[in-house]
Amino acid sequence: MANTKQKLFQKRRLRVRSKLKKLANGRPRLTVHRSNKNISAQLIDDVNGVTLASASTLEKDFGVVGVNNKEAAAKIGAAIAERAKAAGVVECFFDRGGFIFHGKVKALADAAREGGLKF
Repeated sequence: MANTKQKLFQKRRLRVRSKLKKLANGRPRLTVHRSNKNISAQLIDDVNGVTLASASTLEKDFGVVGVNNKEAAAKIGAAIAERAKAAGVVECFFDRGGFIFHGKVKALADAAREGGLKF
């Protein structure tokens, strides 16, 4: 029986996350979620099970509600880097989930790096 797209996505997501857990050493992870209309990022401390910072295109402050393009992803990346600095986080792991590191996900990661996050 053939795998569905959703099952393949879940397999990729779990594979990426398991590799990150082996290398984590207590560092938080920057996780990305992308939908058809929005993109969001969270900085998660897996040791304590706490979200340290988050940013999303659903926030009205960015002026990109319901927009999912590279420019919106770059704004979210810059915002999550700023909020991570405010939370005292400089180094983290980038968890792309099951998404390919290309386009919007890459734009978010590049903006976060330019904002001062190291991963």
